[in-house]
Amino acid sequence: MTPRLMNALLGSKFSARAAAALAVLAISSPAAWALQDAAPKAAIPSVSLFDYIVMSGFIGWVICVLSIIALAMVLENIVTLRREKLAPPELVDEVKSLFDEGQYQEAMELCENDKSFFARVCAAGITKIGYDYAMIEHALQEAGNEEAIKLHQKVAWLSVVAALAPMLGLFGTVQGMIVAFQTIANTVNPAPSELATGIYQALLTTFEGLMIAIPVVGAFAYVRNRLVRSIIEVGAILEDMFEKFRPQS
Repeated sequence: MTPRLMNALLGSKFSARAAAALAVLAISSPAAWALQDAAPKAAIPSVSLFDYIVMSGFIGWVICVLSIIALAMVLENIVTLRREKLAPPELVDEVKSLFDEGQYQEAMELCENDKSFFARVCAAGITKIGYDYAMIEHALQEAGNEEAIKLHQKVAWLSVVAALAPMLGLFGTVQGMIVAFQTIANTVNPAPSELATGIYQALLTTFEGLMIAIPVVGAFAYVRNRLVRSIIEVGAILEDMFEKFRPQS
């Protein structure tokens, strides 16, 4: 048999085998795809927010309570630190009328019966009427600074919550990693599912801490800026009221 004839026979045998293999693949592939499509897909269980809190453990519950406290503080500050609360319009109008009439004692009694920012600062200024304007101005500034510090201390609790939330999340992260490494130390060739509990808890607490801290930081900045603006506006009202006692040059 010549080499050319041998190559021809081998080539024909290889071509026949290749054609047979392709035919089997063409026939079996649609069947395999059909079986794969027919196989039931595992349903992914839905997890609620409550389930996440439960799975994150004790730290998750602490962060949940902290979020409720933060929400209450934000709402309370938004309501109580409005300009209408710091300087009630009715009180401002009545005190201005008494000032125009020269009835400073009545204005003093009216301010003493009110606990607003405007009333406290105004009362401090009224006590110095009759002295030099510099003393009146100094009394207003001291009382205003003192009351402003009290209000800023009240708002500052939001920054404390914003700092505590991610720290608690980090604490939960460390706790979860300790659980995971303890499993590794106490188990020979631990399965991934055995390590997942600690790592899952670590990630959940971190997520929850950041989820609380981020909006609280924004709320703190909003409330603080709103308070500063309201204090400046009330200060302008008081300055205009006591301007009549400034000596004319």
